[in-house]
Amino acid sequence: MALLKKPLLVAGVVVVVATAAYFLWPKAGNPTAAPARQMNPWAMPVPVRVVMADAADLRVQIKTIGTVTPLNTVVVQSRVTGTLQKIAFTEGDKVAQGQLLAEIDQADYQIQLAQAQGQLEQNLAQLKNAEADLQLYSKLREQSSISAQQYNQQQALVAQLKGTIKSNQAQIDAAKLQLSYTRIHAPISGRLGLRRVDPGNLIQANNTEGLVTITQSSPIAVLFAIPESQLLQVRDAVRQGETLTVEAWDRSERQLLSQGALTTLDNQIDAATGTLRLKAEFANAQEELFPNQFVNVRLNVAVQQGAVTIPQDAVQYGSAGNYVYVIEQNKAQIRQVKLGATDNGMVAVEDGLQTGDLVVLEGLDRLRPGRAVEVITDQPVAAG
Repeated sequence: MALLKKPLLVAGVVVVVATAAYFLWPKAGNPTAAPARQMNPWAMPVPVRVVMADAADLRVQIKTIGTVTPLNTVVVQSRVTGTLQKIAFTEGDKVAQGQLLAEIDQADYQIQLAQAQGQLEQNLAQLKNAEADLQLYSKLREQSSISAQQYNQQQALVAQLKGTIKSNQAQIDAAKLQLSYTRIHAPISGRLGLRRVDPGNLIQANNTEGLVTITQSSPIAVLFAIPESQLLQVRDAVRQGETLTVEAWDRSERQLLSQGALTTLDNQIDAATGTLRLKAEFANAQEELFPNQFVNVRLNVAVQQGAVTIPQDAVQYGSAGNYVYVIEQNKAQIRQVKLGATDNGMVAVEDGLQTGDLVVLEGLDRLRPGRAVEVITDQPVAAG
């Protein structure tokens, strides 16, 4: 029995040793497992995309916020009192100057005109009679049949009646004018707003609320302000007779709405804000701009020729100033830069870069000075 247990014990020991060797052998003897775990990702080259600093003509722009303002806005009011009989327009339509907008009841004003005309005819008859008497008095005076006083009184009566007739004619003209006011016409061309009085209502003359509002939408103006520090270059350009173009962009600055020209500079700087108000005029033929709309304004002051330009996205901002990462011998290096004008995502570099320098555009988050990089484009993209 003892001889039987000894071989079984030996066999068990062999199985345990073989199992341990199987599981321990890859950790101790496999030369490929350890190096894969010991690889440091921060020591590998960083993949980046680069852009080449390029020389290009760059527009010098002043960016600010403006308000679209109509050149003319009119509240259409009635000049006479009466019942509104007819509305001859549709709200929101464009109207031309002189177009009929509304009609007021004419009955009262036709009666006033008829009264003035009747008074005129009555006085004309009296004048005719007085002139006939004057002719008779003239003959009698020559015969010394009447006194000089009677003759003079008849002359005065004729003159008085002629004056009365002139007054009657003025009353007729005034009545005709009042009658014409019962037909309301558009004083300017523009777009109508919402009507404020419905037909059948009694409207008062010169009511401040008015009948409807007309806003001139083409052409249209944009009012904006620039800082006092930028006044000199704008004023110099205007004094040289240059026409400065102005661009109106939407709130997100992704869509160009319209392009116009600078027309007016205000005559004084606002002491409270240190800014100067300017006005630009836009043709607005398609009504891209809407009255009282807020827009982003870009005033093109000059063109900087041959400037070294890069995308704005490549510029980093730190406590020491603006900087970019440039590629030198396949390594990233920090380069401090002095920035100039910007135009549509491009920025001029006045100092710190030269034409042809490779600037990192993508992959900036993992870069450090001296870090090895791998450019993943076949050819660097030119900035312009």
